[in-house]
Amino acid sequence: MKHVSIIVRAAWDDEAKVRVATSTDIDGLAVEADTMELLEPKVLAAISDLLELNDISSDLQEIPVHIMSEHLTRVANPHF
Repeated sequence: MKHVSIIVRAAWDDEAKVRVATSTDIDGLAVEADTMELLEPKVLAAISDLLELNDISSDLQEIPVHIMSEHLTRVANPHF
């Protein structure tokens, strides 16, 4: 494995009303859940499955996973 950790981005999908997790570090990762608390175990299970299915090995006993939440919101401009 070329990375010593996996970075996952969890963005809010306002239309679907769920958090969607994806990563450029592991092909095929696309997981969704209503909350971050529900998303984390799904992300970890999917990564574990993808590592096994894609026969990706690492010399680390555990691979750190950084789940970074993104949420876009807006504030009204008081000068408008």
